Amino acid sequence: MIDNLDKKALEHFRGYVVRKDLAPLIKGGANVPTFVLEYLLANTCSTEDEQKINVGMENVKSILRDHYVIPEESSLIQSKLREKGRYKIIDKVSVDLDPQRDRYWANISNSNIKRANISDELVKKHEKMLLGGIWAIIDMEYDPMISIGSSVYPFVVKDINPIQLSSYDAGKLAAKRKEFSKDEWMTLLLRSAGYEPGSEGLDDRKQSLLLMRLIPLVEANFNMVELGPRSSGKSYIYKEITPYALLISGGQGTVAQLFVNNTTGRVGSVGEWDAICFDESTDKLFKDRDAVPLMKDYMESGSFSRGGKTGEIAGHASVIYNGNINQPVETVLQTSHLFSPLSDEVNHDTAFLDRINLYLPGWEISKFSPDNFTRHYGFSTDFFSEILKAQRKTTYYEVIDKYFSLGHHLKQRDSKSVRKTISGFIKLLHPDGNFTKEDIREYLVVALEMRRRVKEQLKRIGGMEFWDTNFSYIDKETQEEFFVTLPEERGSDLIERNPLPPGVCYTATSDGNTNALVKIEVVAVKGSGKLNITGTNNNQVKENIKNTYNYLRANEKNILTEQRSLKGYDLNIQISNLLGAYISEGIGSAVYVAIISSIYNKNLKAGLAVLGNLSIGGAIEQSLHFADKVTLLSDNGAKTVLVPIGNINELTTLPASVFEKADVPFYGNSQMLLQKAVE
Repeated sequence: MIDNLDKKALEHFRGYVVRKDLAPLIKGGANVPTFVLEYLLANTCSTEDEQKINVGMENVKSILRDHYVIPEESSLIQSKLREKGRYKIIDKVSVDLDPQRDRYWANISNSNIKRANISDELVKKHEKMLLGGIWAIIDMEYDPMISIGSSVYPFVVKDINPIQLSSYDAGKLAAKRKEFSKDEWMTLLLRSAGYEPGSEGLDDRKQSLLLMRLIPLVEANFNMVELGPRSSGKSYIYKEITPYALLISGGQGTVAQLFVNNTTGRVGSVGEWDAICFDESTDKLFKDRDAVPLMKDYMESGSFSRGGKTGEIAGHASVIYNGNINQPVETVLQTSHLFSPLSDEVNHDTAFLDRINLYLPGWEISKFSPDNFTRHYGFSTDFFSEILKAQRKTTYYEVIDKYFSLGHHLKQRDSKSVRKTISGFIKLLHPDGNFTKEDIREYLVVALEMRRRVKEQLKRIGGMEFWDTNFSYIDKETQEEFFVTLPEERGSDLIERNPLPPGVCYTATSDGNTNALVKIEVVAVKGSGKLNITGTNNNQVKENIKNTYNYLRANEKNILTEQRSLKGYDLNIQISNLLGAYISEGIGSAVYVAIISSIYNKNLKAGLAVLGNLSIGGAIEQSLHFADKVTLLSDNGAKTVLVPIGNINELTTLPASVFEKADVPFYGNSQMLLQKAVE
């Protein structure tokens, strides 16, 4: 059913809009690029008259049947040209300059025609033929009398009618944008990409996420990750919506293909395409090992150097990494980090991951149903892709400075990422450059969230180097500061905020590279003094537990009552790794309070975590990698973190955000530890 926005689109963009459900009906029976189909449909079906649409579709089918060339028919097409002398085809035509002969040659792709004659006038009229080629309706002729030396070149491009736009006027689009409200324009953009906003499952939040898939197409050198479920259209945009994006299957990226061929000197994909999408990035990304450092260099600066004679080479392609998450995001966060599904080449490389401008939470976009695809009018693909491409020439990098400043936790890469995301939103939704302060605030909040998601995962991987994740912005007019949170972090505290059950305590371990959040559970049952340890194979961790147990047994007269002697209990101690790769040593103090609270059936304080280790003689050992551990615990729900007195001089190394979430009292001996731990 046609709606008011359809009528408005037809009124202002007739000839450039098409009903988006028509192309799939034809494409199902013909392997034709979407932009070719929609070009033909826009020229014949850009109307609300159903009868004219049906006639137009039949015309398109007839044109395709008679003139569209499939590669298997190339010899037949060449034969028809020879027999008839003249023939009209639909194919891709590109042009090369032959400087030795001072002339142009045309190459016809599917027809497999090389070195066809073409006039200088046609080349000047359609210069995109020199930039990789264009799809066109081509008038071909066959003249066996044309020769150069002893070679005959009988094929002639007499005239072409481009299927892709041969010219584009950004000024006209900006003028027409004024005729649409912001909501109408966003709906028109999403319909142009094939979606139907407002359909079941596509609420305002998901519409915003879908729109962000277009940012790499309007913003040069923009780096994005999207991980989510299968069949949610992650790669569709870059495969079907624009001829200016390249989709690379997992493991197929080579240095020569992506960057530069040292033999020929030819610049690779980063210099030829507007966007490069690595599909299935959970598999191997690159064929060549040295592609990773080159990609890091390129993602940072938009240029790279491979040595030799090539020097510094610039590119403008944005880079997108898509892949699947096979577990609920809550499970991933409890056991690892949100970059972990990516290829092993990069999923722990903090220098690589820190160059990601935007992490789109694809798990929020459910699998598409037929109702999520629009049946309304949207821009034809060729026109839509030109709209997106034209916006890459402008920037709104500094626009937030008029209204807002960024909080002190945002470093240079964070600020750059936020600014580029906002610039992308403005280009998409305000191509006329007209926007309000509240528009910028809306885009700023989303941009902060998408970059903070990157930083939070870096903190999980790299520890204190990335502690500053408390992202905020300040309204320059009111000087009020606003903080931005992440949906997946809300209510996901791993440490219980209620009084801890008897025998339960939390701690953290770190070896300087890998941090782990650890839950200790002790169950004391009547028995004969046996000790059973489960959940860890680490001998040092087991040694911590045994030393703590032996200290208790040697000093139980001073610590336990006669009725609570360890000889009368079997202790089952379960060690659980809630977050991180593996558990390292240094958990004795937490084990100590867990054992005693289990034996006495006493609750420990709400949200309690304990750092430090007990020697077999009862000495309190200083906690190594102190700041990493305390930050990890406070970020995951700890309200009180008991730490050894030996760490008191390191208190100033803790980020301010820790003290906003947790108390950090010290203890100097095992008696003080118990006093401060028990509820």
